[in-house]
Amino acid sequence: MANKNCWEVKNCGRQPGGAKVAALGVCPAATDTRLNGANGGKNGGRACWVLAGTLCGGAVQGSFASKIANCSNCEHFKGVQREEKNVLGTRQLLAKLA
Repeated sequence: MANKNCWEVKNCGRQPGGAKVAALGVCPAATDTRLNGANGGKNGGRACWVLAGTLCGGAVQGSFASKIANCSNCEHFKGVQREEKNVLGTRQLLAKLA
């Protein structure tokens, strides 16, 4: 599972051209270039927990502050933390969005 992006792990269908784009829109994790390369991922694919508008439990989520509790229980979040020796911390990721 090394270096897979969230849409590859979660199969949400919200990446450009994905099966659920018409219903749920394109996910910012798949398109936000400010986080490209973070934790070895494409765009925000390995830092999705800091982006508003990602999907969790079938619903589009809000801001980082309102969703981080859910994200910290996500298998993708835990996998990135486990896989990356030099995982970018939340502060570093949020600074890239400023």
